[in-house]
Amino acid sequence: MNIAVALPETILHAVSPLESDLVNGQCAAPFSLLGLHAHPENGIVIRVWRPDAVRVEVVAASESLGVMKRTGKGMFELHLPEKKTPFLYQLKVSWDNGHQFLIHDPYQFGQYTLAQTDIEPEALHRHLGAQLLSHDAEGSAPVRGVLFKVYAPYARSVSIVGGFNGWDERLHPMASANDGIWRLFVPGVSAGDQYKYAIRDYHGHSLPHKTDPFARHVQQWPGLASVVQEDNGYLWQDQAWMQRRSEAKGEQPVAIYEVHAGSWKRKANGDFLNFRELARELVPYVKEMGFTHIELLPVSEHPLFESWGYQPVGLFAPSSRYGQPDDFRFFVDHCHREGIGVILDWVPAHFPNDGHGLARFDGSALFEHPDPRRGWHPDWQTCIYDFGKPWVQDFLISNALYWLEEYHIDALRVDAVASMLYLDYSRNHGEWEANVHGGNQNLEAVAFLRRFNERVHARFPDVLTIAEESTSWPGVSRPVHDGGLGFDFKWNMGWMNDTLEYMKLEPIHRQHHHGEMTFSTVYAWSENFVLPLSHDEVVHGKGTILTRMPGDDWQRFANLRAYLAFMYAHPGKKLLFMGTELGTCFEWNPSQVLDWQVLEDGYSLNAGVHKLVKRLNHLHRSQPALSARDLESGGFAWTVINDNEQSVLVFQRYDHGGDSVQVVCNLTPVVRHNYCIGVPESGRYAELLNTDDVVYGGSGVCCCNGTGHIEASAEGMHHQPYSLCLTLPPLATVVLKKA
Repeated sequence: MNIAVALPETILHAVSPLESDLVNGQCAAPFSLLGLHAHPENGIVIRVWRPDAVRVEVVAASESLGVMKRTGKGMFELHLPEKKTPFLYQLKVSWDNGHQFLIHDPYQFGQYTLAQTDIEPEALHRHLGAQLLSHDAEGSAPVRGVLFKVYAPYARSVSIVGGFNGWDERLHPMASANDGIWRLFVPGVSAGDQYKYAIRDYHGHSLPHKTDPFARHVQQWPGLASVVQEDNGYLWQDQAWMQRRSEAKGEQPVAIYEVHAGSWKRKANGDFLNFRELARELVPYVKEMGFTHIELLPVSEHPLFESWGYQPVGLFAPSSRYGQPDDFRFFVDHCHREGIGVILDWVPAHFPNDGHGLARFDGSALFEHPDPRRGWHPDWQTCIYDFGKPWVQDFLISNALYWLEEYHIDALRVDAVASMLYLDYSRNHGEWEANVHGGNQNLEAVAFLRRFNERVHARFPDVLTIAEESTSWPGVSRPVHDGGLGFDFKWNMGWMNDTLEYMKLEPIHRQHHHGEMTFSTVYAWSENFVLPLSHDEVVHGKGTILTRMPGDDWQRFANLRAYLAFMYAHPGKKLLFMGTELGTCFEWNPSQVLDWQVLEDGYSLNAGVHKLVKRLNHLHRSQPALSARDLESGGFAWTVINDNEQSVLVFQRYDHGGDSVQVVCNLTPVVRHNYCIGVPESGRYAELLNTDDVVYGGSGVCCCNGTGHIEASAEGMHHQPYSLCLTLPPLATVVLKKA
């Protein structure tokens, strides 16, 4: 039995300083006073703190050892002169309403609670939080309960509150240790029980009750309590996926469907789909559409639904809006069994200042930087982590590894990296402080991101990390040992901004902005890029990708189709936010589901876009030339780059074997006859894709004179030995390949 053998002597004076601290809710060493202690004269004294009780009786082996004497404001004692060694006992506690209950005294497990263990810095979730344990007592049934541990080094006192003690912060004061961790084993607490931490700061002031930073499940508003969880017993069935996901990480086709779990679809009554229900509806859809990955907007617990998950409070807890942690495991497992990868949006850049969360957690700036010039986001009105603190780095890296380990996540997309890298991000002159070298780089954040990528890739070499980084910071997707940040991919925000600016222009003006469609290939291989048409492009008054396009309905849809095909043909991995494939004209609203009714008429322009995206995904997967050499310049060549006047672009994509596809974009509504382009081989070329096809809602102009194929001429041009003379459909992208 793990109770200290060398019992401390009892304190004889009437009201000790420790008892006074208990009364005032400021006790940091409850085991020095409570539990079993050696009596200075003979035997053992048991001391219990129950300010809610009118009577306490000690019971051992189903026999009463006596009623305890009340000695102060909530203190009870029982002197047992005949007892010489520790033993297991229970307390029969009586309230003034006549109610009685039998519990194990948590303070008899002193050695068990206070035992120090070596803590793995990057696996804090295995050591902190609420851990279900079973304490084997000799001659008695195991005592089950929860060992609570929380890091609060600047707190004056910490206690556990929960449904098991009526949320009374007087009853379970925790014990402090020289490592800043507060501990208490509470018998009888079980999976499903709710709890929080009642913390007093260094000056003794009470703070709002805090949820556990390591809670694996968190109650929704208004309770916002942490919930004790069983250890992961989920039986995974994705072994085949996990074994093959490391194959050729950069060369595989990647087409990501970005999803907000709360607004993709809902139940008929408006309730959220839980993760299991979402899996059964979303995964077949994604598979049919041909996407390779689902990227979920942050699923870490967030109290404000309207933040879309980007203001997380419970970093270790999948949002309980969508069910239990095992429901999310089922979602990932189901994706993997159907051949779909899962990317998780991860938010280490900032966190909200909700009272129950991480802000001023123990009364100090434990997680955030204490200087508001570095610890407060003026744009988002949120706190910024202090990336220079080892504790913060360990906390965040532990969290990243936790999602990869516990939930088999395939990639982490790191949000708002630019805001982490620059001290002057969204700040005016005088609102930021330079680093030690006088620059605007956040050196601590840079060091953290490099360490994060090194640790993720060391533990999970088959997992991807992706940066949302909107500046020209060099080497974001280069290895740390080469001076980079170590990400596998970076979002190409420059491509997205330039091309959308171009596409919103009336076609007559596009000739003057031709470079906005071609400039991206100047730097396309300086990083490993993902081309994102993300959620950020369909909110805050931006409309949708469709509504950016000029002209009448026919022209807008034609522009959208041509643009999407251009995107899929351009070097880089692909990402579409949900609803883009519907050709939706309604700006995304997380409180409403997508307008699926636009597909009810299978011949609508919306249905045409839907069919096109499906075709693009399947073409992208079936044609290695469109993806295998995304990350190297040798897989791409311009054929026609400077036809500004007619707004025509022509380029080639190659695979490793030399096979190629020809991509032709006519970005005006004018049909262009006898437009000749150079090609590398003789023979017959066939249309793989034509966005002007009537099946997609187009006008049906075929580039190959209505036959679907055309013979190459021996007349060379554009530095190619052969040529094709085509009819270019209006506002269309065409993909050709030698048959």
